[in-house]
Amino acid sequence: MPKLGYDMTSGSIVSWLVSVGDGVSRGQAIAEIETDKVVIEMESFGAGTLIEIVYEADEDVEIEVGEVIGYLEDGI
Repeated sequence: MPKLGYDMTSGSIVSWLVSVGDGVSRGQAIAEIETDKVVIEMESFGAGTLIEIVYEADEDVEIEVGEVIGYLEDGI
């Protein structure tokens, strides 16, 4: 879970905008994250193929900042 705000310590995934097997570009919106203040689109930090979603979309599951929420394979 990326830190999307100065005071953010956790968040939940409202929805994934991509599916496992989809190609992802750096900067592409890949998920909607809810913090205690706002719902914001999370952009990918890298490019590749989404190979695993660790946390499915579930607004009742709080994920700590720094936790892995999915894996990209860069094809190298």
